[in-house]
Amino acid sequence: MPNIARSHTRLVDYGPVIESELEKLKVVIASHPTLVQRYPPRWLAIQLLERDDDLLAEVQSVGADDVFAALDDAFERLTPHFGADVDVALADARYRFVNHLVHQVVTTPARTTESWSDRVDRVVTNQWLGIPIFLAIMWFVFKITTDVATPFLNWISDSLTGPITNRTIALLQMLHLQNTWVSSLLVDGVIAGVGGVLVFVPVLMSLYLALALLEDSGYMARAAFVMDRFMRIIGLHGKSFLPMIVGFGCNVPAVYATRTLENRRDRILTGLLVPFMSCGARLPVYVLFTAIFFPKIAGPVIFGLYLLGILAAIGVGLVLRKTIFAQTEQTTLVMELPPYRAPNLPTVWQYIWERTSAFINNAWTMILAASLMVWLLMAIPMGGHGTFGNTPVNESAFATLSGGLASTIFKPLGFGNWENSGALVTGFIAKEVVVSTLSQEYSIDDTETGTIESTWQEDLRTVVVGFGRATVDTIKAIPLVVGINLFPGDESGGEPSALMQTIRREFEATSGGHGTLAALAFLVFVLLYTPCVTTLAAQRQEFGAKWMWLGIGIQISLAWALAFLIFQGGKLLGLG
Repeated sequence: MPNIARSHTRLVDYGPVIESELEKLKVVIASHPTLVQRYPPRWLAIQLLERDDDLLAEVQSVGADDVFAALDDAFERLTPHFGADVDVALADARYRFVNHLVHQVVTTPARTTESWSDRVDRVVTNQWLGIPIFLAIMWFVFKITTDVATPFLNWISDSLTGPITNRTIALLQMLHLQNTWVSSLLVDGVIAGVGGVLVFVPVLMSLYLALALLEDSGYMARAAFVMDRFMRIIGLHGKSFLPMIVGFGCNVPAVYATRTLENRRDRILTGLLVPFMSCGARLPVYVLFTAIFFPKIAGPVIFGLYLLGILAAIGVGLVLRKTIFAQTEQTTLVMELPPYRAPNLPTVWQYIWERTSAFINNAWTMILAASLMVWLLMAIPMGGHGTFGNTPVNESAFATLSGGLASTIFKPLGFGNWENSGALVTGFIAKEVVVSTLSQEYSIDDTETGTIESTWQEDLRTVVVGFGRATVDTIKAIPLVVGINLFPGDESGGEPSALMQTIRREFEATSGGHGTLAALAFLVFVLLYTPCVTTLAAQRQEFGAKWMWLGIGIQISLAWALAFLIFQGGKLLGLG
């Protein structure tokens, strides 16, 4: 097979004007053996006329100043003919060549049969039906995460607070370490902190399952196409919505996914909007608070939060387009829609496993470190009360540090106690840490490392029986996603846990009797403020520190303003 890249045959004729400039550039390029050894002179001349940044930098690195001079002369002579669109003229010539070649070798039948994918796309990507279908699909996704996964969530929670805690305390008793700082570290720090986050693994797995099925079936590309009209409002195109869809799983890969966008302006603007997409790490907070304050409408509330994130991104994007990005040129959407196909189960499982394992790895690294840091600060007494590891939690170093923020920043939002402000501060590390911090703060005094009456056989039986019951309840919950109850009268929901009751009581007290309103403001704040330090690192790496700090300022300001509006506005209207 001939080496086409090195062939001297001219496959595409760019017209006499451009061809003349290409010949002149070829002569200058040919005088540099280093460049000729790496690239065919004609091909390199074409790429330089298209302003390929990498090749321009390489030509500069070899000191080929005469090539740059010849290139400037070429642009000066080409501008009267093509303006600033020399690269467009080159691409147009190639498309004409391809079109001519296709007409020569391809025979088109008199009647073309419409494929199954095309027939589905006439409905799914319809101008009027596309958006409602997209919203309906996302509604089912969040119904799955809130309804189907709940039994396994309860099973893990019961196993952690029951058998696992029991066995840990029994081990501490054997080592004569009960009621010491070591027992407090393991039970109140590790189990309460890390365990409070691992409870939500089934919820995240169900979310990743739904997203994997949508992506592998080919629908995600349609979602980008459908959202193109809305993205135009903020000066982007539908392809920018693909990183945002990735952001529903995790904001970090979503920031890196902006690399697929051709224009740096599009990459930066999309990267600034990605953090408003509600990542899977926020979902544990949503599930916990909706179970406490909105148990009957948990699904709609969570769905509303995801929609609010999208609307916030559109609003911020619109402001940025009118200000910082006002003078930049808007690009067009060019993408190929893949055919619909049945999801490949190994691919789906790999998608689920990669993201779930990353979450679990965070639990044993970042979240464990954060939980131990919170425990340490809670173990340090302030004001001379108590001893290390045995101090009233409201007189600890953590409470003292968090109290200042609570009274100045969060009090107008309805959740201005030290527990909530401390959880939000640690939430900068990762949003899962909000749950683990609340678990430590509100249940740290509830743990008694006394005598364990259950045996390990009884605890094992509890875990196994609980797993079986969770499996049965999950199967029963599947028809409920589409509103079908095959088991009327069967209610699998249990009583609120001690943690849930404590959180509700504290929110009611802090907000002056408007606990539900304060909880909604809290959820909106969690949705909109900075997702995690890893996302910040990704933004800094991709766009620079200036854009990272701009994003932080926008996120925190918008989160505070909307939470304030919800709480104070709701109070004026007599809500909550």
